[in-house]
Amino acid sequence: MTFAIEGTGSYGAGLTAAVRRRDIGVVEVMRTDRRDRRLRGKSDFLDAENAARAVLAGHADAVPKTADGLVEMIRTIKVAKDVAVKARTSAMISLKAVLVNAPATLREQLQPLSKMALIHRCAGLRPGSMTTVEAATKHTLRSIARRWEQLNDEITAHEKMLAELTTTLAPQLCAAFGVGADTAAEMLIVAGDNPERVRSEPAWARLCGVAPIPASSGMTTRHRLNRGGHRQANAALYRTVIVRMQHHEPTKSYVARRTAEGKTKAEIIRCLKRLLAREIWSLMRP
Repeated sequence: MTFAIEGTGSYGAGLTAAVRRRDIGVVEVMRTDRRDRRLRGKSDFLDAENAARAVLAGHADAVPKTADGLVEMIRTIKVAKDVAVKARTSAMISLKAVLVNAPATLREQLQPLSKMALIHRCAGLRPGSMTTVEAATKHTLRSIARRWEQLNDEITAHEKMLAELTTTLAPQLCAAFGVGADTAAEMLIVAGDNPERVRSEPAWARLCGVAPIPASSGMTTRHRLNRGGHRQANAALYRTVIVRMQHHEPTKSYVARRTAEGKTKAEIIRCLKRLLAREIWSLMRP
């Protein structure tokens, strides 16, 4: 007996864990095709029937993540870090917006400062009695700057924990050129606590959205951008590739050779992302 569950990493996570505890097989199914929904309609019964048919036909065979080990710990910490990063960015945008409309004397003192100098100066402002617009503006700037500092400290703590966990779990991956703790964490999260569920290196490339998609016509042979796969993993690969293009000699030589062959920068980056995915796959294999 096998359970076919949609959304095993979100709303179906509890059901997936309960079924697994009873040693029953679980596969993940995608939502029903839109064309089928238009033809047959939408209901829970029809969704269940479509899920069962997908398993019986062999179309649904994806193994869900177990989410019960170090990788799940990394994922939850990264969620907290990402939320803090968004809040810190929002705080900086708000601070600069307040500064634009600040009284001229205050604005002229603060605008020339660098980001960190601006934060430290604003965090130390003394508004005094709340009787003028300048005092209210100082209070607002100080409040936002101190919030930014708190968020920055929180992010630093999250990054330290992520670095420790990723190094413990995948030291070879963390040692790769241009692969920081954040990129390593993203790769591990995509693979899950049971990376054997990804059956092959091409499957891993497709999961990361870097598997080449043919877009040839006539005498032209080329591949187009893959817009599928895990977008955060794809972005992590992109960041590492950009770092290597600037500081990694073998990558710089590769770029020069491919440029001489007539490849565009975008095409070269796609090739490098595919090669990097292959490298990471080999480093992550148990």
